[in-house]
Amino acid sequence: MNLKEAVEGKEYRIQQVLIQDEELDGFLFSLGCYEGEKITVIAHRRSGCTVSIKDGRYSVDNQLAEAIMIELDNAEA
Repeated sequence: MNLKEAVEGKEYRIQQVLIQDEELDGFLFSLGCYEGEKITVIAHRRSGCTVSIKDGRYSVDNQLAEAIMIELDNAEA
């Protein structure tokens, strides 16, 4: 499933980030958005969603949210 389909408040683990832009990939990595990291959707918006990664909150647009593939974190299952 992708980030856009996530349930608010549940913790997920990032499986992979499907983007072709190396610069954007590097930026996301610097924020902590990479394979194996935990991510939580705080709120869904019409234009995207607000997520929590590590100790930060970020706004992610719908296109990027669809490119971030996630799975339910084992601790939450």
